[in-house]
Amino acid sequence: MNVNKAKTKKSSESCALGILHPSEVEFNTTRKPVHVAMFSGGASSAYVAYYIVQKYGKENCALFFTDTLWEDVDNYRFMEEVAEYIGLDITYRIDGRTPEEVFFDTHFLGNSRMAKCSEELKVRQTLIYLEELRDEHNLEPILYFGIGPHEQHRAVNLQAFYEHNPIEPIATRFPMIETFTGDIDTKEVIQNEWKIKLPRMYDLGFSHANCAGRCVRGGLGHYALLYKVWPEQFKEQEEMEERFRAKFNKDVSILKRNGGPFPLKTYREQLERDGVEKFLNEKDDTVPCICSYS
Repeated sequence: MNVNKAKTKKSSESCALGILHPSEVEFNTTRKPVHVAMFSGGASSAYVAYYIVQKYGKENCALFFTDTLWEDVDNYRFMEEVAEYIGLDITYRIDGRTPEEVFFDTHFLGNSRMAKCSEELKVRQTLIYLEELRDEHNLEPILYFGIGPHEQHRAVNLQAFYEHNPIEPIATRFPMIETFTGDIDTKEVIQNEWKIKLPRMYDLGFSHANCAGRCVRGGLGHYALLYKVWPEQFKEQEEMEERFRAKFNKDVSILKRNGGPFPLKTYREQLERDGVEKFLNEKDDTVPCICSYS
C-alpha cells in the first residue's frame, strides 16, 4: 500500500472535552522540525513510522524507542527489520533498570492503576530525549503515535500530557485517527507487503507485546494467557511479587479482584485447580490498554 495514496482527512471531528482536538501547540520557528515516531515495537507504530518517512523524508524523521529491559527477544528482531525497511536507525533510550528494580527503588509495586515503571523507564527517558533535541540540536520535535480510533481516550491523555509536562509544549499527531479515514490493517500490510513477520507475541494471543508478557497493566485475562503460554514468565513475576510483599511487609499485588489485592500466587493456584481456559477472557475494568504515556 502506498500511504501517499490513502484517503485522508484534515483533522479530528470534534473538539469537545475528552475528544481529541487538533493540536494548538505553537512551534518555535527558530528550531527545525523533526518528526519523531514513538515506536512501541507494535504494528501500528511501525506503520506510522513508515508514513512519516514517506511524507517528510528520513532526513527529517527519527525512530524512538524506550527499552525497559524486559522486552521479548523477538520484539528486537521485528523492530530492527522495520527500521531497515523504512530506512531509519532506531534511537534507543535505556534507564538501565528493569521494572522490578524500579518497584523496589520506589517502594511501590506497579499494578493496573499505576505503573511507576512506565513513568521512570519510558516517560522520563522520553522527556530527557525531547529536551536534548531542543537544547543540543536546535530541533523542534513533533511526536507521532500509532494509536487507533478505538483508543481515542489514550490519544487525548497523551496530547494533554505533552502540552503541559515538558518545559515547552510539544505537538502530538495521531495519524491512525486524524489522517486515515478508513481502517488500515497494519498487520496485513507489514506481513504481506513488507514481508516482515510480526512479533511472536501477537501469534501467541497477546493484545500487545509489552515487557514479554510481564506488563503490570495486563489484567486477569492477560495473566491467565501468560500462565498458559509462558508459565516460567508467570512464575518469575509471581516470585518478584512475593519478594516485594515480604521485603516491605505490604499486602499489595499486581492484580486486583473484587476491589482488593489478588496475589499471583493465589491466582496460579486457582488456574491450576480450575483450569486456565475459563479465565482467559476474564476482564478487569480498572486496567488501561497499555501504559498511558509510553
